[in-house]
Amino acid sequence: MTTDLLPESIRRDYEVHEWKHACAILCHDFPEEWANIVNVLSCFKLKKSAVVTPGGGKSPISSFLDGEFFKRGWVKKKFTTEVVVDEERHENPTHEIDCFKNQIALEIEWNNKDPFYDRDLNNFRILFELRAISVGVIITRCDELQEIFDALGKGESYGASTTHMSKLLPRIEGGGAGGCPVLVFGITSRRYAGGK
Repeated sequence: MTTDLLPESIRRDYEVHEWKHACAILCHDFPEEWANIVNVLSCFKLKKSAVVTPGGGKSPISSFLDGEFFKRGWVKKKFTTEVVVDEERHENPTHEIDCFKNQIALEIEWNNKDPFYDRDLNNFRILFELRAISVGVIITRCDELQEIFDALGKGESYGASTTHMSKLLPRIEGGGAGGCPVLVFGITSRRYAGGK
């Protein structure tokens, strides 16, 4: 596994999975984007205030991560795609990527409904096949964080049908991203700072 290319601190504090040599591709072919991902993950702390903030909009966790990537030149990106067969055009809709830079697509799935994983992986598959992206990355949360949520009285807000690692892995193993190399980071309790 080329996850060994990641700093030990990232491998310790995040649950990391890769498919189709995603780490090697990022590290060697996209070193700036690789460094951005490592830097953002290194500076991220899961704060109690971010967990207990009521839902309804974008979570403070997603907003922080998006913001850190945007500071480093990543952007939201919507692709216009279509399939042409014998001069007949068919739209091939994709959804907007949370963070995009130089053929790297990165999605942040903190507390959405778990079918969002299907959407993300299908998007990676289509865009990879169209040569618009080279690697898909997902940052999500590990199952173990449920203990923290329960202790803070927020367990019901982070239910079994929301985005967490055990909902994602079977979708990737089942081929949801097609041939697209995928790298997944799960936020573990080691990133929990408590306090405010």
